Amino acid sequence: MRVAIVLNTSWNIFNFRMGLLEALMAQGHEIHAVAPKDNYSPLLEKAGCIYHKVRMDSRGANPVKDALLIGELYFLYKKIKPDVVLHYTIKPNIYGTIAARLLKIPCINNVCGLGTVFLNNNIVSKIAKAMYKFAFRFPRKVFFQNQDDHDFFIQTGLVKESKTGIIPGSGINLSQFEPNGATTKGAAPKPVKTPAALPNAHEPFTFLMVSRLISDKGVMEYIDAIKMLKQEGVKARFQVLGSIDPKHKKGIPEETVRGWVNDGTIEYLGHVSDVRPFLNKANCVVLPSYREGTPRTLLEAAAVAKPIVATNVAGCTNVVEDGFNGLLCQLKDPVDLAEKMKKMASLPEDEITLMGKNGRKKVEREFDEQLVIDSYLHEISTL
Repeated sequence: MRVAIVLNTSWNIFNFRMGLLEALMAQGHEIHAVAPKDNYSPLLEKAGCIYHKVRMDSRGANPVKDALLIGELYFLYKKIKPDVVLHYTIKPNIYGTIAARLLKIPCINNVCGLGTVFLNNNIVSKIAKAMYKFAFRFPRKVFFQNQDDHDFFIQTGLVKESKTGIIPGSGINLSQFEPNGATTKGAAPKPVKTPAALPNAHEPFTFLMVSRLISDKGVMEYIDAIKMLKQEGVKARFQVLGSIDPKHKKGIPEETVRGWVNDGTIEYLGHVSDVRPFLNKANCVVLPSYREGTPRTLLEAAAVAKPIVATNVAGCTNVVEDGFNGLLCQLKDPVDLAEKMKKMASLPEDEITLMGKNGRKKVEREFDEQLVIDSYLHEISTL
């Protein structure tokens, strides 16, 4: 069978979907990867995929560009002749589905999260809902990554419940993310921009936020909370790992990030290809995001047995149980975030260790990547 997978970055395919693609290839399926070209596109080809470049801007809505994307995907699908298309992220889910429908190609969609557009009830949100409602008449299956997003789509009439299923995010390869720094994939990268970024056992409690630097991830709340904690005299290290995205309408400007570094608010670690050494050296992972699907960064943190401070919102609560493997804070509330971070840092070491162990057990039980792979293999086998 010929299977096409379509995402907004090659990086996303390589880092989060290769387990599924390897399982499909092991069954003899031919894999076509469709995504904008980046440094990971050659790695997809090296892994055995047939790569196809597509122009796709994931940062915003442009009616002309989006209409052209339907045409571009239509002609790509016509050329590839896939037996099924796997769509992820908003634009492939909508425009790729329309292109596939025109060619009568079955598709399986994955709602990775509702994204920025659904955080506001405005004209853009209404248009997005209308487009989802139209496009989601056609997929063979629509997977959701958490119950809240699933229920929202059902209750607002955006998709028929009979077409839906819930999977545990992108899942996590438990052999690649293990506690105590045990890893089986690649070598640890060098820190980016920040010398001696990895703390040793004699250094203060270290908080780490792993995220793209956009406001909807709660970056500003994290910064405000850090400033409060520093004013209170809390002795801790505060790190941020993730790419700056100045073209994103909610992106944090690079000069702002440099200012935080220069005034000693944070250590900025830049973007790395392997987050595991940084996760393993941190004491707690923080994600004050406004909404998520099932956040990969929290799955990785839990898998390496790190306690978490995250927002009490859809997606984050999929991974974090308050008081069990982390602490939940209120949405857009830096004061509450600071309180939860301070509480985490003041817990006895054995309680912190227990939270980490609980997180590892939770991902072993609920988020093993094989659960996701099995759901897709089953759906594809019924075509």
